[in-house]
Amino acid sequence: MPEAFPFHKNWKSDECHIAYWQLLPTIDHVVPASRGGTDDESNWVCTSQLKNSAKSNWLLEELNWVLHKPDNIREWDGMLSWFIQYVEKNSDILEDKYIKSWYNAAKKYQG
Repeated sequence: MPEAFPFHKNWKSDECHIAYWQLLPTIDHVVPASRGGTDDESNWVCTSQLKNSAKSNWLLEELNWVLHKPDNIREWDGMLSWFIQYVEKNSDILEDKYIKSWYNAAKKYQG
């Protein structure tokens, strides 16, 4: 994957493949902490790195964005199954702590 999807540990956009920005999940605050939002689960949502970066310190209403209901994992898993299969076939990538943390969370979620 490093050749097809280059990655930079500090997210340099000219050194990271755009797929990381579009597909890599991250946690965002619905109401940014800088705007008085709390840093707890009641104010967290999962989004892409790209949308997290674009949203920045804006409120959803200011961007005319809306939250979507969580999807049914049995209908659409956001490539979670593919990710688990890929890691299991290429277990050396578990040396990356970030990937390992997502892999462990994915396995736990799938039960």
